[in-house]
Amino acid sequence: MALTLVLGGARSGKSAHAEALVASLPPPWRYIATAQAWDDEMAARIAEHRGRREPGWETIDAPHDLAAAVGALPAGAPVLVDCLTLWLSNRLLAEADLATECAALVEALAAHDGPVVVVSNEVGLSIVPDNALGRCFRDAQGRLNQMVAARASRVIFMVAGLPMMVKDER
Repeated sequence: MALTLVLGGARSGKSAHAEALVASLPPPWRYIATAQAWDDEMAARIAEHRGRREPGWETIDAPHDLAAAVGALPAGAPVLVDCLTLWLSNRLLAEADLATECAALVEALAAHDGPVVVVSNEVGLSIVPDNALGRCFRDAQGRLNQMVAARASRVIFMVAGLPMMVKDER
């Protein structure tokens, strides 16, 4: 299992499925978290994710420099990145060069000498956003998902908690 992309909509079961994939491998497991707790509701979501994981997970917070966090992992370490969507929105709001940063991230994910499971939202199945920032984000997320999927050996699409295999080149 080299690079696996787990896609889906909100509350589709992406994170739980990705956690199970990584937890099926020998520990220690690394969890690279991209969320930031800007309010109580987001803090509760982060706490829910942490509480669901069994002992043996090391959490690495990387809301901005995700490529460096992946690059710093020890060889062979199983890692879960959750999620690309939050990282991308963090970088968009920071007015980063998204094309350059996305390319660097994809290279870092593909270069890691160990299993990597990446969670991302499929945001292109909804309505067209009514503002430029929303459309920019939706388009950038679609491009990033395509870039990761192209490099992944496995792509899983989650629907209502059920995994659908989209690509499997293992």
